[in-house]
Amino acid sequence: MEFVVMVLRMVFAKTDQAATKIMLDVHRKGIGVAGVYCFEVAETKVAKVSEMAKADQFPLKCSMEPESDGEEG
Repeated sequence: MEFVVMVLRMVFAKTDQAATKIMLDVHRKGIGVAGVYCFEVAETKVAKVSEMAKADQFPLKCSMEPESDGEEG
């Protein structure tokens, strides 16, 4: 869990409190939102997280999804 908080602080510039909340969302719900970024920035952040997780042999998955516009249908 400390690794996830550290990644959120380093890659996404989250405070300890915000990083802990996101980490707990992931732990409890299986998913958490680290931020909303343009495609290129998101792609770079996902790659950095994946690189850090692999280097530490930590099973952390980071992905990006298109932003939902909130409309159905």
